[in-house]
Amino acid sequence: MSSLLIKGGSVVLLDKVIERDILVKDGKIVSIAPKITDKTDKVIDAKGKHIFAGFVDMHCHLREPGFEYKENIESGAKAALKGGFTTICCMPNTNPVIDNAALVSFVINRDKEVNAAKVYPIGAITKGQKGESLAEIANMKKAGAVAFSDDGVPVESGSLMKTALEYADTFDCLLISHSEDKSLSKNGVVNEGYHASVAGLKGIPKTAEESMIARDILLAEYLNTKIHIAHISTKGSVDLIRQAKAKGIKVTCETCPHYFAATDKEILSYNTNAKINPPLREESDRLAIIEGLKDGTIDCIATDHAPHDLSEKNQEFDLAPFGTSGFETAFSLSYTYLVKEKHLTLPQLSKLLSFAPAKILGLPFNELKEGNTADITIADLSKTVTVDSKKFVSKGKNCLFDGWKLQGVVTNTIVDGVER
Repeated sequence: MSSLLIKGGSVVLLDKVIERDILVKDGKIVSIAPKITDKTDKVIDAKGKHIFAGFVDMHCHLREPGFEYKENIESGAKAALKGGFTTICCMPNTNPVIDNAALVSFVINRDKEVNAAKVYPIGAITKGQKGESLAEIANMKKAGAVAFSDDGVPVESGSLMKTALEYADTFDCLLISHSEDKSLSKNGVVNEGYHASVAGLKGIPKTAEESMIARDILLAEYLNTKIHIAHISTKGSVDLIRQAKAKGIKVTCETCPHYFAATDKEILSYNTNAKINPPLREESDRLAIIEGLKDGTIDCIATDHAPHDLSEKNQEFDLAPFGTSGFETAFSLSYTYLVKEKHLTLPQLSKLLSFAPAKILGLPFNELKEGNTADITIADLSKTVTVDSKKFVSKGKNCLFDGWKLQGVVTNTIVDGVER
């Protein structure tokens, strides 16, 4: 029976921050109290630090099977730990695509072998992500898939998306929509607007995202089913979801740190790490994303961790793949741009990074509470860091924020009562 004592930290609960010690035995929190004196196998001195419920990332890419040179389940799960994530959910755009129960089981078994952050697979909505016919949703759920998405490509057929929503509702499955009208975004590489014109790069209009969100909201309303919208990036998207929630439509959504921390000005240096899909938007969109987080329109923060080999990113802008490595900067960006700027409190940030994504996916929320599983993240909010992607645990060194100075650093990540 292993035991751990976390001494002298500020415990971030869902509604307040209190000074407490935390005693963990055999993977469970057994006591949260002032000045615990029990003898334990290990003691973590958390004086001057903050203790959070372990972060949950409901949207990442681990690239295994098929693209292990970019990332694999082991390197990704260990990078997630470095960023404070105790639970992560990986998208199915692998090779082969995770569109059947055998591949869902493969991910789950690899997670057990790795023994780092907890990894839950997200299965594809359509076979091969081709948007032609439904994948084995019921069988994948039985095998352990926690949601379904064709992330990376949209389900372009409204009729097929309608069928998918109906079928998923039968088995109480969550569909996650990659909202993009390819006929509008085709060949675009950055946000359509002033900076795209200055850089001479083909733009993606905001309508490409917003029109697909509108379609999926209308389908969810018509069918009275739930739907989750991935990585929203525009003011219009926030407005659409805010209106849908006001009508009682069962829609949830996420955004990513790059959409509240950066704008499309980053493309002016032709830094391919700023090539992201959906693209970085304008300052008005960035501010709208923050407002959506503040008023609850946006339910949670996800990383959309998208690792690539640097040889792929070191191409001309049009040829480089979309995506930025996100696990190891997400918390620092969130603290720096949301809490330090006084947009959110620490309990609000904790909800966005842990409680909300777990609730959306139907996963256990390991709140800092006696009797719960000890999934815990400890951070030093006074500490600053200059991002150095060369030092990332992730294979994905392609980070938009390389060289940025941020505040708030994860120091310890504990999974099932064990510091990993």
